[in-house]
Amino acid sequence: MPDMSASASLAMTHLVSFAKEVDEDKVTPGVLGFIVFAAMALAVWALMKSMSRHMNKVDFTQAPDPEAEQAEPETADTETSGQGKQKQG
Repeated sequence: MPDMSASASLAMTHLVSFAKEVDEDKVTPGVLGFIVFAAMALAVWALMKSMSRHMNKVDFTQAPDPEAEQAEPETADTETSGQGKQKQG
């Protein structure tokens, strides 16, 4: 395994000393956490706006089914003819 260069070892030394200075009880999300949260909030807002546009395009009124309309008079005729036979009999 090759040896680390002088700049890499110097960078590691500074990072390790910085990590020791950070108080673990006072760690906050920082700028990166805010950026991620803001990006997620913007994404949710954009999705809700898009969904609203798509829902406004939907026509919720249902067209009557022509087959069901044709079937209703036939059933009504058979019911009345059946009742008429019962009254006569």
